[in-house]
Amino acid sequence: MTPRLDPTDADALLAFDRAHVWHPYTSMTDPTPVRLVESASGVRLHLADGRSVVDAMASWWSAVHGYAVPELDAALLAQSGRMSHVMFGGLTHAPAVQLAEKLVSLAPAGLEHVFLADSGSVSVEVALKMALQAQRGRGRPERSRMLTVRGGYHGDTAGCMAVCDPEGGMHSMFAGVLPQQVFAPRPPGVAASPSEVDAWASVVRRLAGEHAHELAGIVVEPLLQGAGGMWTYPAACLRVLREVADEHDLVLVLDEVATGLGRTGTMFACDAAGVVPDVLCLGKALTGGYLTLAAVLCSSRVAADLSASESGVLMHGPTFMGNPLACAVALASLELLESRGWAEDVARVGDGLRAGLEPLRSAPGVVDVRTLGAVGAVQLDHPVDVVRATSAALEVGVWIRPFRDLVYVMPPYVTTPDDVSLICSAVAEAVAVA
Repeated sequence: MTPRLDPTDADALLAFDRAHVWHPYTSMTDPTPVRLVESASGVRLHLADGRSVVDAMASWWSAVHGYAVPELDAALLAQSGRMSHVMFGGLTHAPAVQLAEKLVSLAPAGLEHVFLADSGSVSVEVALKMALQAQRGRGRPERSRMLTVRGGYHGDTAGCMAVCDPEGGMHSMFAGVLPQQVFAPRPPGVAASPSEVDAWASVVRRLAGEHAHELAGIVVEPLLQGAGGMWTYPAACLRVLREVADEHDLVLVLDEVATGLGRTGTMFACDAAGVVPDVLCLGKALTGGYLTLAAVLCSSRVAADLSASESGVLMHGPTFMGNPLACAVALASLELLESRGWAEDVARVGDGLRAGLEPLRSAPGVVDVRTLGAVGAVQLDHPVDVVRATSAALEVGVWIRPFRDLVYVMPPYVTTPDDVSLICSAVAEAVAVA
């Protein structure tokens, strides 16, 4: 038999990991250090070295309820006793139908059709296909490009990379082999004056007019650009994009994989702008961090138009589409969000982040401090030394994962005021050595 690593031998596990296991955005030949997690509960990760640290990242935005959540554990266990998976082609099941019903009830009015995808990146791929097929169904096959803004991030798959920032983003090395999309300037910051918003809007309207004959839609992250720089922008900019989409009959796609389900202070970030998209992407927090699952919601018009394209169907169908385990836990997670009072939790965490991070605005090397909902970011005037910053935060008892020139956090919604204060102290230590 092939030898099996002892799960209690931390040194052996870490050695094999370093030699053989790839981690996100790291080198295989010269990997950065990783920490071994043995378990997690509440808002804490329990490490093999004996430390228990607050997870200020919520496992990349997803674990909004924390870990070892009884309601989600129960939903997963109950569903596993019925069926773990069944193909979604030609079949359906209660968890998927109930989840779709819940999503339609929560989403902005008019988004009535649900496609269940594997991950956030895949949800954006599906949304792009929806826009392209809808235009084909409208008799405009030449409309095959997307309008977006610089500074955006929409995922790591090919279609998503094409609508990420082509120069400052993480996928610039692939620019020459990806479809060439139309990029407007990054929206002005959230404190922009009306005249600054108007100036930006004029550029967007001009670009849309020049390229309308070849544009299928618009895709952006509403109000908060995530991995592209944790940039916040005014709700007025989102309303401009809705107007531009209507003027040129474009499909407005809002990527709420990171911002949706309460993270920015409203159920969906677009709610704060009073904007309803034609297509909405959800992921990350959808299952409370338990399993990978995403959803794409669209309007009846988009559904009808893409069905009028030459294929007659939406050309996508993942093997694990509508996985019953994921759907069951997602439904339980959404119900838990409502019963726990997510809005109050997010407001409490946000208040703590603002109070704790704002003093860093005057710290050496700090360019800006930004908060929105349960998100906090400190931008530096230089790239962060990720290894040093991470280690400094761990010494305080907090797990963070900085990137580029940012030390940022997005804790679980259930994080207590004391733990939010601890997180802010850890960010300060990370900033000091970054």
